[in-house]
Amino acid sequence: MAQGQFRSYVWDPVLIISQIILMQCIFYSCLGIWLVVVDSLVQNTRSLDQIFSYEVLGFSTPQGRVSMIAFVLNSLTCALGLWFFIRRGKQCLDFTVTVHVFHLLGCWIFNSQFPATLTWWLVNLVSIALMAAIGEYLCMRTEMKAIPVNTAPKSNL
Repeated sequence: MAQGQFRSYVWDPVLIISQIILMQCIFYSCLGIWLVVVDSLVQNTRSLDQIFSYEVLGFSTPQGRVSMIAFVLNSLTCALGLWFFIRRGKQCLDFTVTVHVFHLLGCWIFNSQFPATLTWWLVNLVSIALMAAIGEYLCMRTEMKAIPVNTAPKSNL
């Protein structure tokens, strides 16, 4: 541990890459679960388009509104993933943006064109803001907990 620092930061690419993969898995698995739950409540058909097609997201169709609700709920669930697995408030925004950049690339590949609808961008920006802010709040609360110090005497001489 370096002198004068509470916590030293060691560059560990394997840890970082595994955390990115873990957060990506949490993002898509929780989004899938939320879509199943919300779709079953409104009797909507399930489709991979709800995750990757930017044209589905919108206020005009019930499927679009359901997908938007699932994305917002997913950001709350992913914030818990940041809290459980990343555990550093300073890194929450980094991992949140990384997850959403990979999602952007996945949407781009799935649709064979860059997402061009305003609704897709708004939903993802709201998701980024919620996931980062709530994840950082939870991590900071954990980091700020008091460290218990034993105040009993070491020995009775």
